[in-house]
Amino acid sequence: MSDEAAVEATTAQGEAFGFRARLGEMMQASPLAPDELMFNLGLYVRSSLLVKFLVLHDVYRRIQHIPGALIEFGTWRGQNLVLLENLRAIHEPFNKQRTIIGFDTFSGYPEEAGMAAKSTETHGGYDTGRTYPDYLGELLQVHEGMNAFGHLRGNHRLIAGDVCETAPKYFADHPETLVAFAFFDMGPYEPTAAALQAILPHMMPGSVLLFDELTWAGAPGEAIAFKEAFRDRPYKIEKCQFYPSKSLVTLT
Repeated sequence: MSDEAAVEATTAQGEAFGFRARLGEMMQASPLAPDELMFNLGLYVRSSLLVKFLVLHDVYRRIQHIPGALIEFGTWRGQNLVLLENLRAIHEPFNKQRTIIGFDTFSGYPEEAGMAAKSTETHGGYDTGRTYPDYLGELLQVHEGMNAFGHLRGNHRLIAGDVCETAPKYFADHPETLVAFAFFDMGPYEPTAAALQAILPHMMPGSVLLFDELTWAGAPGEAIAFKEAFRDRPYKIEKCQFYPSKSLVTLT
């Protein structure tokens, strides 16, 4: 890249961050009343967030015909869990057998995890705070209550703690579980490997895994754990159409 091109790219990036900051300011100062704001959130959704919605919608269409639970390892604020609940309501409004399960420490990455990069520092190490799981649990219930058959409860699970311990225990306690979809968004090797070993016996041909960091050099543990778990298993792998840095794995 020439010096002129580098300067132009840096300037363009700086302008983009400026517009992002301005978007946040405009949302905070929105002239819309709270009820109107909730109905018009698309005014403030960036394309980099909208694409995540599209990815989960694509995945849901892929696994709609597969029975079993929808799982996320590394939920953080739980937005994907809420999206999965609402996608269930859109695509399968009468399927109340879709259990949605989120695993997270809810206290962020431990220092020995090797994930203290700037990407984690931006979000405070992904520590949600002690009371947040209760808030998220209620939020999931509220969304469920607005959807078809909302009076039937108990379709969500939030599992707090070290996934190396909680994932094996959950599936030992629930050997009947089938897994249609699992989203891996942790990064380090140890929890990823433990979660993969825990869920693979419960998956079927057609089940889908979505990996957030499979090709990111900043979290090589995810790819190493994946290669070990799938060394002798048949699968198809592809990058996401709308989000090329994410990878889809379908069991065959």
